Amino acid sequence: MRHEVIHLCKDDENVTLTTYVPLTRVEKSDAMLVIPGGGYGAVCSDREGESIAMAFAARGIHCFVLNYSVKEKAKFPRPLLEASLAMAYIREHAEEYGVNAERVFVCGFSAGGHLAGSLGTRWHTKEVNEALDIPYGINRPTGMLLCYPVLSYFEKTHMGTFHNAFGTKEPTEEQIEFCSLDRGLSAETTAPAFLWHTANDVCVNVQNTLRMATALSEAGVPFEAHIYPHGSHGLGLANEITALNERMILPRIAGWVELAFSWMKTI
Repeated sequence: MRHEVIHLCKDDENVTLTTYVPLTRVEKSDAMLVIPGGGYGAVCSDREGESIAMAFAARGIHCFVLNYSVKEKAKFPRPLLEASLAMAYIREHAEEYGVNAERVFVCGFSAGGHLAGSLGTRWHTKEVNEALDIPYGINRPTGMLLCYPVLSYFEKTHMGTFHNAFGTKEPTEEQIEFCSLDRGLSAETTAPAFLWHTANDVCVNVQNTLRMATALSEAGVPFEAHIYPHGSHGLGLANEITALNERMILPRIAGWVELAFSWMKTI
């Protein structure tokens, strides 16, 4: 496996892309940008980074894990610019990594789901394209996998994630509009989506996923959603590899990886 760390930003050595690319494949492969969660206060790459990349790499997907800006550096659109640079890097080096540049997905967890969803819905905005010197559309993901994601600013959402993304506890309406990903969707600019969540997630309310599914449906964007009745937040693979305790080993939910892999093949 080709395993290396790429620095994406000249002014911040902490913004990196780590590769998990098999060396033995001949044909060009699908690729995936993996974005761990952490409320924009940290990057949980131990359970939602490498382990996820390895699970999909085992299925032939060439994976790249993003380490992005958090805490005081997390104010939007900065993390979205970094995710855009990561997507552009993968496509610009597709030949080198044996990647099919037409098929690069993004997968995110919790706040990483917000960032993945932002890439899938806001890739075309002036806030991104006026700030970066990249070809228009090179940062648009083929599809987005959103796992127990923070997506919408409302009374039951995960406020800490949004406070970090806004850089304030008193956001403007423009900030709320931009960062609430169930707003302003269109079939022309929104990537197809795969979503999963647990109904009793007490950290990130399942309404984030339900609102997004409704918005995708109303906009005519293809999506697949799975709501499991029970399970805590931060399940990752929901198996022994990512579980913090036995209650986080849930074989039925662990099946989400295969469901997501099958969905990717339909896009």
